[in-house]
Amino acid sequence: MVEIKVQKTASRGIAIASAYIYREVDLTPDQYSVAEDEIEQEEARFQEVKRAVLTELEQLAQENPIFAAHMGIADDYTLQEGIVTRIQSGKKNVQQAILEAVEEVADIFEQMEDEYMRERKADVLDIGKRFLIKCKKISIQDLGAIRQPVIVVAKDLFPSDTVKMDPKYIKGIITEEGGVTSHVSIMAKNYGIPVLTGVSGILDQVEDGLTICMDAKCGTIVVEPEQAVLEAYERLSEEEAIEQENIKKYRALEPVTPQGKRISLCINVGNTEEMKLALDKNVDGVGLFRTEFLYMENSHFPTEEEQFAVYKEAATLCPKEVTIRTLDIGGDKSLPYYEFEPEENPFLGWRAIRISLDMPEMFETQLRAILRASVFGHIRIMFPMLISVEELLEAKQIVAKCKNKLRQEGIPFDEGIEIGMMMETPASVLLAEEFAKEADFFSIGTNDLTQYILAVDRGNKKIASRYDSFHPAVWKAIETIIQAGHKYKCKVGMCGELAGDVAAIPKLLELGLDEFSMSAGTVDYARRAIIGKVI
Repeated sequence: MVEIKVQKTASRGIAIASAYIYREVDLTPDQYSVAEDEIEQEEARFQEVKRAVLTELEQLAQENPIFAAHMGIADDYTLQEGIVTRIQSGKKNVQQAILEAVEEVADIFEQMEDEYMRERKADVLDIGKRFLIKCKKISIQDLGAIRQPVIVVAKDLFPSDTVKMDPKYIKGIITEEGGVTSHVSIMAKNYGIPVLTGVSGILDQVEDGLTICMDAKCGTIVVEPEQAVLEAYERLSEEEAIEQENIKKYRALEPVTPQGKRISLCINVGNTEEMKLALDKNVDGVGLFRTEFLYMENSHFPTEEEQFAVYKEAATLCPKEVTIRTLDIGGDKSLPYYEFEPEENPFLGWRAIRISLDMPEMFETQLRAILRASVFGHIRIMFPMLISVEELLEAKQIVAKCKNKLRQEGIPFDEGIEIGMMMETPASVLLAEEFAKEADFFSIGTNDLTQYILAVDRGNKKIASRYDSFHPAVWKAIETIIQAGHKYKCKVGMCGELAGDVAAIPKLLELGLDEFSMSAGTVDYARRAIIGKVI
């Protein structure tokens, strides 16, 4: 019997089943050379492969919205340009060109601080895998063909690997790589499949057919358990099945505390596809709609019409509330079509609202698109990374300018649109009362706030253990923000990871937090914690 402890629980639950080892296929590019007169033919091979992949993704997108986002990656100008340039200038064969270009784009995401953004690396690699499979005309293991209960063990899994899997037979997933915000984790949560990620060396400790017990609540894996341990897990599994059914019952209830306060319960999303996956959660809206992908998965700054279409769709999907955060780029997020000057410390450099205020035309384009979409639902505007009231006032003036232009053009918008800000810098905490006089709402970004208050880079493995959102200094900051907001009738929410931590919810409620926004997978548990009673 081997017991393994794990830190990353991507999807809760208990599973007992035989191991199914999902082996990676060899996608090493063929090493043939390309002569000058063969370049055009090699380009044509890529275009043929791309068309086949897009057709395949279009069909998959009809069943699962995640693949609509993958279509955008597969058709991304930057990725295509990288492949074609390698074929033309480097005389690489199509397989080599695809691998190099995909790895280059994936590396950009790998370096990002934001975990949500970093996990998008898997989506880029998934597209590269699709391209190479088509190029090499090979087949892969089909999880959809499994017809007996198994726990899938793999180095990593991509959406293309898991799209056909039947949750009746896939009882659990364990990967050496991947993260809690990967699309595979999101899909697994929707299927109710327990997932543990980042389990280093698991493939060296498990063979096909061995019995595995996994507890994705506590982060425990037992390989070939003793009889007493197996029986204990069977009891846990029965209890968890009852728990999963019971937790869904809370969706019909309003998130009202035992003291009678109605809490706003929302989700964080990066695109409209993720919104569609969470529509059955009975949430009050979107507390954080990230707009970075509109910029990062593009060959140019997105136009007003391109952005308007996305914001309109979001408002239509979730008319109760959609809080759109204006561009939060820079630091760990770059653009393929705009060169940022090298900075010694980009996380303290030219990023977020600083870029927007320095590039007013780009900022106005985004604000006009948001304002135009505001008539289709309850949209709110949220500015990131503020450190001075002057920045907020300047941003509000630009909003007013956009409003005036839209009025002159006869274009409708919500005249009373709310304007708020992220509370994620020490400066914003110290100036919370001054900000509360000018903002309609606050949203506490505990990820960056924790990092900046504690002076801890959570991406640095040597000091990652010191990154602690339960640190007294962080809680003092949260308390300061909530008190300042309420003093001036400014609604206070939270969209950092702490908002979905059931261990933190009682204290946050005690402090008076008004809105909790989190990943869709934690909403049911947060609702129960807010209600504070068993049904």
